[in-house]
Amino acid sequence: MTTDSDWTWDGGRVSLDFVNTLRHRWRTAPGETLREPEDLVRWLQAAALLSPGAPESATAAVLASGRRLREAIDRAVLTVADGRLPTSDDVTLLNRSAATVPRPALQLAVVDERLEPVGTAGLTDDPDISLALIAQDAVDLLLSAEIRRVRVCGADRCALRFLDRSPAHNRRWCSMSRCGNRTKVRLHQERARRNDHIPAD
Repeated sequence: MTTDSDWTWDGGRVSLDFVNTLRHRWRTAPGETLREPEDLVRWLQAAALLSPGAPESATAAVLASGRRLREAIDRAVLTVADGRLPTSDDVTLLNRSAATVPRPALQLAVVDERLEPVGTAGLTDDPDISLALIAQDAVDLLLSAEIRRVRVCGADRCALRFLDRSPAHNRRWCSMSRCGNRTKVRLHQERARRNDHIPAD
């Protein structure tokens, strides 16, 4: 079973956080964190999309559906962020998933000194409804100007997806405390080793 520490929450949108449940996408065999239906339930609860008291109601079929949705979101987001159109299969899957439940009404919230929309739907006990909300978030992202700010972490061994909301739009890392600092330390150590091998005059 996946532990909570296997998940990251740096995507900036719930749909990107969901995409990031498949880790190390650069590997031949990426790291799957949604291994069992119970993992999906726990992730949806941690993302505040499923009631904490919900029964372990996800099945193998729901897990497979969630993984298909996750990969369709990833392909579509990266394609549109690159200025191209997603495949018709991915568009159909996203639309079908998003249409599973009515869209929740929105309210406003002040987040980081700016207005953002906040869903008002109560927590559900149904993982299928939670997946529909993720699909709706992905559709919103694909249709918004923010799609051009989707990035892939610049660390060699990460590849997490995130929304760059930095003022200069130049964020390179999924998380400065994780990948940013590690990369800077590694580059510093490499420079120090190179300098150690330069003969003194």
